[in-house]
Amino acid sequence: MAERLKTVFGHLDPTGSISCVPTLSTGGVVSDVSGKFRYTLDNSILSYEQRKFYEDNGYLVIRNLVPKEELDKYRDRFEKICKKEVEVPALIIMRDVAIARSEFVPGQQAITKIQSFENDDVLFSYCALPEVIKYVQAFTGRTVKAMHTMLINKPPDPGKKSSRHPLHQDLHYFPFRPADRVVCSWTAMEKVNRENGCLVVLPGTHKGELLQHDYPEWEGGVNRMYHGVRDFDPNAPRVHLPMEAGDTVFFHPLLIHGSGMNKTKGFRKSISCHYASGEIEFIDVKGSIQGDLEKEVIETYSKKLIARGIDPSQVSMKDLWMYKARDVSLPEDN
Repeated sequence: MAERLKTVFGHLDPTGSISCVPTLSTGGVVSDVSGKFRYTLDNSILSYEQRKFYEDNGYLVIRNLVPKEELDKYRDRFEKICKKEVEVPALIIMRDVAIARSEFVPGQQAITKIQSFENDDVLFSYCALPEVIKYVQAFTGRTVKAMHTMLINKPPDPGKKSSRHPLHQDLHYFPFRPADRVVCSWTAMEKVNRENGCLVVLPGTHKGELLQHDYPEWEGGVNRMYHGVRDFDPNAPRVHLPMEAGDTVFFHPLLIHGSGMNKTKGFRKSISCHYASGEIEFIDVKGSIQGDLEKEVIETYSKKLIARGIDPSQVSMKDLWMYKARDVSLPEDN
């Protein structure tokens, strides 16, 4: 099964690695001498105040982290993919349900996001940026795996409010643990605010458990795989995260978050990667609250699996994620 799954994910080698050279500071180490830090590890990049903020809230925004020239490179690549000038093995392209139902629109207009760009050297270079990795290691430890990649292209809302993303927890989609050694890096590729649908978070919810997720009953429809938390405190404080291009937010996979609709005429782009410690364990989600999700995930990949002679009923979500993961390591770790 292992060898056959490799064909589904293109040339992806789960044992391969991407080298990067984070410039870690040698001073200012914040040590957990009191044992009160759970969600961050002893590191030389986060100040005490930053560690405390993440511990309390489950997210941390780092301003102006990713250079503009890198963002321009990702934007150009995305446009080439939309125009079908570039083909990427195993890439998943998702379209806005309301736009797709109304008419076919060429180019990027109907595309809400692309996922699993591990096989594209240009886009995947984001996941190995030294600027990003040095922060990621404060949450995962020194050995790092890039687990899930996305470039989000929130389109102008077509009038059905379908550009919204329901409040959810990212751990809902992941068959690996422990959650505390997983972190998302989400970088704004342009100015984001409440008008074009910036992220909204419920601070402190990372301290809870994984909750049941379902498709929300929205009148205008819901995009595929846009699940939302079924039960949460509707009075819980919410914080919107306006960001400038290059600003990056790191957040815990149990943090409840989402985004509003894009009320502007432009697209709101961001690029993200979920990382995990190299020591994570993959789990079987059958029989758990993630069981229904597994069925939907396998269905998404079923055509690719069948085309390569693989019976989808013999594949688990755990199998798929194990072969999507990529090591992102330091040269001295190789």
